Amino acid sequence: MGRTRTAARGGTAQPAGTRGRGAVVAALMLAMALAALDATIVSTAVPQIVGDLGGFSVFSWLFSGYLLAVTVTLPVYGKLSDTFGRKPVLVVGAGLFLLGSLLCAAAWSMGALIAFRIVQGLGGGALQGTVQTLAADLYPLKERPKIQSKLSTVWAVSAIAGPAVGGLLAAYAHWRWIFLVNLPIGAVALWLIVRHLHEPQRAVRGGRRRIDWAGALAVFACGGALLTALVQGGVAWPWLSAPSIALFAAGLALAALVVVVERLAAEPVIPGWVWRRRTIAAVNLALGALGLLMVAPTVFLPTYAQSVLGLAPVAAGFVLSVWTLTWPVSAALSQHVYRRIGFRNTAMLGIGAATLILFAFPFLPYPGQAWQPTALMLLLGAALGLFQLPLIVGVQSTVEWSERGTATASVLFCRQSGQTIGAAVFGAVANGVLSARLGGASDLDSVTRALDAGTKAPEVTRRAIADAVHAVYLGASCAAALAFLVLLVLAPRKFPVLGD
Repeated sequence: MGRTRTAARGGTAQPAGTRGRGAVVAALMLAMALAALDATIVSTAVPQIVGDLGGFSVFSWLFSGYLLAVTVTLPVYGKLSDTFGRKPVLVVGAGLFLLGSLLCAAAWSMGALIAFRIVQGLGGGALQGTVQTLAADLYPLKERPKIQSKLSTVWAVSAIAGPAVGGLLAAYAHWRWIFLVNLPIGAVALWLIVRHLHEPQRAVRGGRRRIDWAGALAVFACGGALLTALVQGGVAWPWLSAPSIALFAAGLALAALVVVVERLAAEPVIPGWVWRRRTIAAVNLALGALGLLMVAPTVFLPTYAQSVLGLAPVAAGFVLSVWTLTWPVSAALSQHVYRRIGFRNTAMLGIGAATLILFAFPFLPYPGQAWQPTALMLLLGAALGLFQLPLIVGVQSTVEWSERGTATASVLFCRQSGQTIGAAVFGAVANGVLSARLGGASDLDSVTRALDAGTKAPEVTRRAIADAVHAVYLGASCAAALAFLVLLVLAPRKFPVLGD
C-alpha cells in the first residue's frame, strides 16, 4: 500500500492499488467538503454570533476576510505544490484550516473572530487548489471526469446542507460548534492523506528548490489591496472616496511591482507562460467571466424569491439550490460530449446555452410563479456543468506534473477574482436601479431587510427590486457572452493535450 507507481511521462503518481487511491479520493472529498461547507454554514449563524460578540458594523468581514485570504493565496500554493509536491502543501493547508477553526470557536470578540477567519482562509486556499490538482494527478485524462464529478457533488451537497446545518447548530447547540465540527472531518482527511498518499521524489532543476518569497509577498499584497477595494467599495465607503482611491492606486502600483519581481525571479510564483499560452490564457479569462456571472443567482436570486415572489427563506433557498442538482450531473456527462467535439466546443455549447438562459430571466412574467425561476436555474446548472469541467480538465491535460499546480491555481484564482469583481459591479448596478426607482434608496440589502412582509410589501418596492435583479441578470448574460467570445477568438480549436 505504501509503494507508488508513476506514469510513463513521470507526471502522475498514485497509491498502488485501487483501495489506496480510493482512500486518497475520500480524503480529497472530505477536504473539499471543509472548504465548501465553510462558504455557507456560517451565514445562517450571523444573528447569534453578533448577539454574542457584537460588532454588527463589521460582521461582513467574516466572509470578506476569508474570501480575500483564499483568493490571494491560490497562486502561491499552486507554485509551492509544483515545487515541493502536493502532499506537504495539502497537509500544511489542512492544518492551518483546522487551527483557524479551533481559534474561531474560541474567539472572544468580533475582531478576533475575523482575524481567525483569515487564518482559516489561508488554509482554505491550499485546500481548494491542491485538491483540484491532485484530482488530475490521480486519474488519467479519460477518467478525470469521475473525480471531478465527485468533487462537484461535494460542492452541491454542501450548498444545500450548509445553511441547514449552520441553522440547526446555532439554534439548538451554539454557534461555536459551526467551527468545531470541522475538527473531526479534517482530522480524518489528514490521516488518510498522510497514510495513503505517497509521491515519488522528482529531480529539481538547478539542484535545489527555490521559493520566490518576494513574488509571493507582492502577489499577496497586490491581491489584498485590490480585492479589499472591490469588496468594501460602495459598502463601507463610497466608490470615489479617499479609501477607495488609495486602495486602487496602491493595488495598481503593487501590480506593476509584481510584474517586475516575477520577471526577475528564477522560479516565479506567477510565471509568464500562464498568460503566454493561448489555451491557459483563454480558460483563465473565460472562468473569470464565470465567476462574474455566478454572482447574479447566488447573491440576488434569494432576494428576488422572497421580495417579489413572496417565498419564505427556506423556499427561496431551494429555488437557488436546484442548480446544484443539475451541475454535477451535467459535468459527469460532459466527457461524452468533449470526446466527440473537443474541450473548446463543449465549453462553448455550455456557455452559449447559459447566455440564453440568463437573458431569458428578465422576461419572466411579473410577479410570476416560483417554478419559473426554478426551471431556469435547473437549466443554468446543466449549462454551466457543461462549460466549466471541460475547461478545467482540458487545461490540466495540457501541462506536465511540474506545471499542473500553477495552471490549476491560475484558473481557480481567476474564477474567484471574477466573483469578487462581480459582487462589486452588480451590487453597484442593483443599487443604481433601486435608487432610480425609489428616489434615493441606498442599497439592495437595506431594502430587502424591510421586506419581511413579503407580498404585502409596497408594490413600488417589489417592482423596483424586480427591475434591479433583472438588470443584474442582463449583466450576467453579457458576461456569459463575453466568455463565449473569448473561447471563440482566443482558445485553440483543439487543446494541445499531453499523453498520460
